[in-house]
Amino acid sequence: MGLLSDGGGKAKDEKLDVAAGARIIPHVTVQAFCEHSQTAQLIESSKLDRRMGKVALTIHNGGVQGATEAYRSNPTPNLIIVETSLPPDQIPPALTGLAEVCDAETRVIVLGHVNDVLLYRELIRSGVSEYLVLPTDATTLVNAIAELFVSHDAPPIGRTIGFVPAKGGSGCSTTAHNVAWGAATALKQEVLIVDLDLPFGTAGLNFNQDPPNGIADAVFAKEKVDATLLERLMYKTANNIHLLAAPGTLDRTYDFNESEFDPIIELSQTNIPLVVLDFPHMWSGWIAHLLSSLDQIVIVAEPDLANLRNTKALGDTIRQLRPTENKPYLLLNKIGLPKRPEISPAEFASTVDMELIGQVPYDGALFGTAANNGQMIAEVAANNKINDIYRQVGVRVAGRNTQSAETKSSSFDLSGLLARLRRAG
Repeated sequence: MGLLSDGGGKAKDEKLDVAAGARIIPHVTVQAFCEHSQTAQLIESSKLDRRMGKVALTIHNGGVQGATEAYRSNPTPNLIIVETSLPPDQIPPALTGLAEVCDAETRVIVLGHVNDVLLYRELIRSGVSEYLVLPTDATTLVNAIAELFVSHDAPPIGRTIGFVPAKGGSGCSTTAHNVAWGAATALKQEVLIVDLDLPFGTAGLNFNQDPPNGIADAVFAKEKVDATLLERLMYKTANNIHLLAAPGTLDRTYDFNESEFDPIIELSQTNIPLVVLDFPHMWSGWIAHLLSSLDQIVIVAEPDLANLRNTKALGDTIRQLRPTENKPYLLLNKIGLPKRPEISPAEFASTVDMELIGQVPYDGALFGTAANNGQMIAEVAANNKINDIYRQVGVRVAGRNTQSAETKSSSFDLSGLLARLRRAG
C-alpha cells in the first residue's frame, strides 16, 4: 500500500476543496477499523453524505492491530480507515506493520487522538494519505476521502437542482421552467430541464415544443442509455435550454425502481452545467432516492395552510434523507391571489424553517397568456419585475452566491494546518 511511498501530495486550497466536494466519489471499497463506538458512529454517519452513494463501506472493531490481523489472510480495499489511541512514538511502527500486509495501491486515513504536528509530518512523509484528529465530523471525513479519489483535473460536473411542489397546482413546473430560463440568460450557460411528470408533464407545452423523444425513451432504455443516446433525446430550444420532455400520455404505467434515473442524471451532468429536475406532486421510492442525490432542492408552495403542512412534511423528510446537505429552499408562488387569506411569507418560512429565496406575485393574465402561448414570462413581458425574481433564484440555485467562510476555531487544530504543511513539505 501507499504507506511506504512518497506521501508529499498536492497542496490543498479552497478551489480544490470545492471541486472535490462537488463530485460523487467513484465506486471504491472502504474498510474502517475502530477502537471506540463513537468513531464507528461517525463513520457510519458518513454514509449519509450523498457523495458516498457509490462507496462500499464496512466498519470493523480493532484499530490498527485489528486491521493488520485482518489483512494477513484477506485482500485489502481501496481505502483503509484506522483509528488509533497509541502514543505518538508507537503509531508509525504500528502502521509499518499494517503496510507489510497490504497492497501497494491501498490508501490509508488515520484517525488519531493526538494533535501533534511532528507526528502528522512523519505520517504524511511515510505515505499515509491523511491524518485526522478526533473528534471530527462526517463532512471532514468525506472531504478527505473525496480528496483521494476525485481527480482535480476532471472537468466539473453539472449542478442538479430539484423543484418540488408542496401541493398540486402550486405552479412548481412553471417556476422551474422560468427559473431555468432566467439562469440560462443570466449565466449564459446551457441548462437542461428534466420533466419527471411522465404522464402529465408540461415542459413541452410551456416551451411550445413537441419533441419526438424525451425522458421516457431514456429511462426505458435502461442499461442501453449512453451519452450518444442521451444527446439524441435532448431537445434544444432557444436561449440555451435543453429539454428531456415528458411524453404526456397514458398508454403505459410509470413505475420505476429507486435508481432507475441515476444513469440519466449522471450522463446529463457530464454535458450540461445546470440540470433542473421538475418533480411531480407525488411521493415514491424513486422520488425520495433522487431527492437525496441532488445538489439543491427548492420547494414551491402557495401561502395557505395546506401548502404549509405539506412543505413542513417535505422539509422534515428531505432533511432526514440528506442530513449532511443544505436545507431545501422555499419559494412562495401566487402571492396576493385576490380574496384569498394568506399566511405571511415570513411566518411561513419561519414555521417550516427554510430560507425564502423568492416571492412570485399572482398575475393571472400574465401567466395565463404565457401558458396558452407556450412562452416564458420573459418572452411575454420582458420588462416585468417577475423576471428579476426568476433570474435571481436561478443564479442562487446555480451556486453563484457568495460562499460564507468556514468558521475557524481559535484553538490550535492540526487539520487546519494541512495546506501550509503540504506546501512546506
